[in-house]
Amino acid sequence: MAGFYDYSILSAKGEEVKMADLKGKVVMVVNTATGCGFTPQYEPIEQMYRDYHEKGLEILDIPCNQFGQQAPGTDEEIHEFCTLHYNTTFPQMKKSDVNGANELPLYTFLKSEKTFEGFGKGIAAVGLNLAVKKMNKDAKGGDIRWNFTKFIIDREGNVVARFEPTADMKAVEECVKSLL
Repeated sequence: MAGFYDYSILSAKGEEVKMADLKGKVVMVVNTATGCGFTPQYEPIEQMYRDYHEKGLEILDIPCNQFGQQAPGTDEEIHEFCTLHYNTTFPQMKKSDVNGANELPLYTFLKSEKTFEGFGKGIAAVGLNLAVKKMNKDAKGGDIRWNFTKFIIDREGNVVARFEPTADMKAVEECVKSLL
């Protein structure tokens, strides 16, 4: 079976981004949307990038319009939104599917390594569970359930963690820091 470094994806500009070029780095792969209740997570993600990029963190932002049609813009419009509202500097990839017949093969791999284990507890988790049951009825197994699901890959290419959008961003940061 292929590993993390065997995949590639396209940047927002259509250039191939090989995961093999990220060997030795800690990588966060996150599916994003500009019109989501979790969109403010761009802020702590950007802060992590600024704080830890020089220490070996790379972030791959993959916009996705599969959850509530919350990323309807073009790649250029999404990039403009993120830089204008959140001053993002980490790389954005081409808008892509993370589930279903047209999902990125990278996501097939990531989901096989870390499956969905629930949204946790609290109001956000309860609300998201209700939304997912209504809008994403066909979700199964490792499928991504919503925007801002994060996968953390260590310096050797192992998928070490999956954080659902309801996860505390401090926990995400602690995971990243522990791998740097």
